[in-house]
Amino acid sequence: MPEKSLDYPHSIKLRYVKLGYQYLINNILTFLLVPIMLTILLRILQSSPDELFSFYDSLSLTSIHIICSLFIITYVTTCYIMSRPRTIYLVDYACFRPPITCRIPFASFMEHAHLILSDEPKSVRFQMKILERSGLSEETALPPAMHYIPPTPTMDLAREEAELVIFSAMDSLLAKTGLKPKDIDVLVVNCSLFSPTPSLSAMVINKYKLRSNIKSFNLSGMGCSAGVISIDLARDILQQYPNSNAVVISTEILTPNGYLGKERSMLLTNCLFRMGGAAILLSNRKSDHRRAKYRLSHIVRTHKGADDRSFRCVQQQEDPEGKVGINLCIDLMQVAGDALKSNITTIGPLVLPASEQLLFLLTLICRKIFKAKMKPYIPDFKLAFEHFCIHAGGRAVIDELQNNLQLSAEHVEASRMTLYRFGNTSSSSLWYEMSYIEAKGRMKKGDRIWQIAFGSGFKCNSAVWKCNRTIKNTPIDEHNPWADCIDRYPVDIPDVVRL
Repeated sequence: MPEKSLDYPHSIKLRYVKLGYQYLINNILTFLLVPIMLTILLRILQSSPDELFSFYDSLSLTSIHIICSLFIITYVTTCYIMSRPRTIYLVDYACFRPPITCRIPFASFMEHAHLILSDEPKSVRFQMKILERSGLSEETALPPAMHYIPPTPTMDLAREEAELVIFSAMDSLLAKTGLKPKDIDVLVVNCSLFSPTPSLSAMVINKYKLRSNIKSFNLSGMGCSAGVISIDLARDILQQYPNSNAVVISTEILTPNGYLGKERSMLLTNCLFRMGGAAILLSNRKSDHRRAKYRLSHIVRTHKGADDRSFRCVQQQEDPEGKVGINLCIDLMQVAGDALKSNITTIGPLVLPASEQLLFLLTLICRKIFKAKMKPYIPDFKLAFEHFCIHAGGRAVIDELQNNLQLSAEHVEASRMTLYRFGNTSSSSLWYEMSYIEAKGRMKKGDRIWQIAFGSGFKCNSAVWKCNRTIKNTPIDEHNPWADCIDRYPVDIPDVVRL
């Protein structure tokens, strides 16, 4: 269809009207207080010294009044400073870069599917169709155990994958930050589907010989949004212990979780999930202010587990043949949309400018009270954030959020390229997206970043960061997972890749 001609002068006028409205509402207090303060200042400047002294004498202030006033001001100021939450800094982070030997090209993936499901050609064709439309590239990686025919999901191989991913990310983090293992005060590890004994956090403590009084936590079963949950847990602990730091490790271990059956709703995870992990260093030390990359502004967590449909839409279970896998229900996107709405309702008042909140309120009043037939006003979150890191759970997830939040192609570029290059790396995908933005040299001081993640349960969790300093991309950090390929991105991702 031919594009409709635009009335450019009219559209430009409307744009300036909207910008003027936003500037007026967002600075309404300034517009009200500045004239008042100027009037008072001019009145003081026009007054003679005798008039000022006579005004002071009329107040009849004694030394006791002055001392009490100073004491009250000092007391209130001290209470305010002491009651303020500690600033949480993100000093730096590192992502696992899979070795080239773990790459799984489409041809290899389909060959394995044919050999494993030789008696189920329909299931093989289904996986091929999903892979064609997945938005993944041939550079994604699977652990060595899943390259075997048939796969060998043993406990030893699962531990080897965990050591490869977690220790590689941890080594990179220590090298980037200069942090000594003995200086780590808090350790939080999250991995949803692999929860051995001793735990993964104990494995890290044993490897790096961490202190005996370290506060360690191991989260499992929390889904792809567990990374934000881990950050929230670390933040709460750092609020209680001054002059401390915390290391958060987010990953998903795939070796014991490949599905070998024929149920279509359980075969989807085989096509989307890939190796990945990230290690993040948080600190509440004022001395880390200058070197920290980001500071944490908000965390908003939404849990819809009270609803049965939401609770069951992503579930680990056995198929009729007794084979274990992750079942993704057909109404997953609708459940995710409902969770997103609840999360937006909470985070909106915290981050949106006053102009957007006022428009949303007026629209709500017109629809609910005056029964006006008008569409709900969707706030423009592009006014609150410069960068968006949407969990790379799949192409449909990114498309849905791009449409709902009215984002441009550039806003979701990091999410699409992460899905293309690394696949769905579960809770660590948000950090691959942050690394992409940094590698492109787009992260400037003062920029605001919104991380959005979804997880089983069903959960939608958000983290808001503010960039503490401009992050330069030259020379590119050798520990950045995009270091060897950023010049090739962004790439055009076709709707369908014919296999």
